[in-house]
Parts: sequence; structure tokens; C-alpha cells
Amino acid sequence: MMPEGITRADIFFTLLRVSLFSVTALLTAKLLMKHLDPTNKRKTYAAKTATDLLDRLGIKIAKQLTEYELMIANHLVDPQSITVSWDSIGGLGHVIQEIQETVILPIRRRELFSNSQLTQPPKGVLLHGPPGCGKTMIAKATAKEAGTNFINLDLSILTDKWYGESQKLASAVFSLAVKLQPCIIFIDEIDSFLRSRNVQDHEATAMMKAQFMTLWDGLNTDPGTTVIVMGATNRPHDLDKAILRRMPAIFHIPLPTLVQRKDILNLVMSGEPLADNVELSGIAANTEGFSGSDLKELCRNASLYRVRDYVANTQFCDKLKDRGINSNAIKLSEDQEEFHDTLRPITMDDLTKSLKKMRDAKVNTSTLTLD
Repeated sequence: MMPEGITRADIFFTLLRVSLFSVTALLTAKLLMKHLDPTNKRKTYAAKTATDLLDRLGIKIAKQLTEYELMIANHLVDPQSITVSWDSIGGLGHVIQEIQETVILPIRRRELFSNSQLTQPPKGVLLHGPPGCGKTMIAKATAKEAGTNFINLDLSILTDKWYGESQKLASAVFSLAVKLQPCIIFIDEIDSFLRSRNVQDHEATAMMKAQFMTLWDGLNTDPGTTVIVMGATNRPHDLDKAILRRMPAIFHIPLPTLVQRKDILNLVMSGEPLADNVELSGIAANTEGFSGSDLKELCRNASLYRVRDYVANTQFCDKLKDRGINSNAIKLSEDQEEFHDTLRPITMDDLTKSLKKMRDAKVNTSTLTLD
């Protein structure tokens, strides 16, 4: 029995008004939350750029990713954009061979190792050694040559000031990697993020580290997933012991030996015009304590000396023209006459001057000790 004076039409319209009000209130609340969310613009931009990157890489799962996974997907590496290959790395052939055998081959040819637990790819790979010895170059070459998806994780994206966001992003790193597997997650300067835990750690930082390690190799982690975390550091002793346990494949990248320095110099100077008096073996013998990066910088500085000579010769000839003097009437040096309109080759003198400059700079900054 309906109350007197109330018809079915009244009840219908009342319910309709309540429904419309509820829907309007819900949409208004969502709109307000969207505008009040301080990370909304960043998430929107990340979603757009990540979708474009995934399309370029031929990965058709953008619609299946959460907003946090899309933020992490921005750090996917396009192998075609990397110019570093195994051939670009000098003096580290033994390390490259071991990485190819223990990390890359089990990923690319899983059918060969499916019946053995001992030959499965490691869950973690650590590259450690002095600065400038090729750790990051190995990571870049791995991204180009491995044939897997590669996430170059920027640690700053995981440190969010809003409570709970860092944990969600840390979780998204692994959930995205699982969806993209086989996948390698590379963390440069990993000691800055996963250093030894202590009582002075901030609560949010401690929670993020614990979640990162749990997702990496915890009880809920599927042992069949092919997700590898690769880290590079100059300070391996600062890493948490639980992290080192999760990185069984450890490669030490030391300062190059004499033979390795020769290989690096030959690689850097390949394709460069060299004078007949250049002896790279002599330079290699006098660069004890130099890293691969130092050797490349030495060669770059040596190459600049010929640029300076070219500029000086050009300015000298221009001054003669301004004064109405024919340059043919002036006795020029042999190099000035032969290379007046082009760069001369790199000479041994250029390399010697560059070596002295580099050695003095390293001694003054306490990065090289003279015996």
C-alpha cells in the first residue's frame, strides 16, 4: 500500500533525482580529486610519453598498465638510440664474454637451459670498480645487444614526498618488468638507494627498501620470471648485505692494465688521423693509474691542439690579407704550408702535452698518486 497522495510516478521521479544527484556528486568528487592531486600533471605527461615510447618499441600493452607503471615505462630504453656496442668497449673482453655467457645467453636461448636450475640467469648483476672504467658503458651495450626490454631506472622518481607514493612506484617497477619480461632493470649508483639499513633511516625510505627487496626476491616472487636487476657502483661495501645476496653475479671492473690501456688507446684513436711518429704503446706505458675515461679525455685534449693550430694559422693568414700582404711572400713552417686549409694529424707532441696536463690535473685533485 502506497501512502495516500503519492503515486508511482512520484516515487520514480524521486529515485531518478536521487540517482542523478549521486552520479553528479561522484563525478564532482573525482574531478576535485583530480585537480587537487599534486602529481596529476606529471602522471598525465608520463602516460602520454610512455604510450608513445611503447608504440615505438612495438610493445602493445599500454592499455594494461596502471598510472604508476606508465611513469616507470618512461625509463624504458630504445636500443636503436644507443650508439655503444660491445665493439665500443676496449680492454674488457673477459668481462663482456662472461656477461654474454651467464646473463644474456640464458635469456635469449631459454630452451637450452630449461631443464637446469643451475644455468638460469641470475636475479641480480653487480658491476663495481673505480669511476670511469666502463661500468655504465657495459650497461649501455647490454641494453643494445641483449635483445630484452631494458629499464634505466632513475632513482629520483621513486622518492616522492607524498606518503605512500614511493611504495606504489617501487611496486610498479617490478610489476611492469614482469609484464615486459624478459627485462633488465639497471640502477646506476645503486649504493645511493640500497645502502646498508640502519636506525637512522627515514620510515618511508626503510619501507621502500624493504618492499623493493621483497618484490625482487621474496616469498611472493615467481621463480620463473625473467627479471634481472643490474646495478653499478663505486662503493660496493656500502651496499646492504641483503642486496649483495640478491646479486650473485658480481663483476669487478678495475683500472686498466698496460695491455688494456693499449687496447683502449687503439680503439679511441681508430679512424683518427695520426702522424707517423705517434707511439700509443709509449703513452700506455706512462698512464699507470688512468681509467678508460681518462684515456679518452687524454686523446680528446690531444686532438684539440691541432684545432688550435688551425685556428691560429687561419687568423694569421687573415691578418696578412687585411694588411695587403701576400701569404706566399712569407716563409711559413712546414705544417703551416701543408695544412693551411685543413686539420693536421695528431702528433706525439700533442699526446705528450695532453698527458702532462691530465697527470697534473689528477695529482692536484688527489685522484692520482705519483711514486
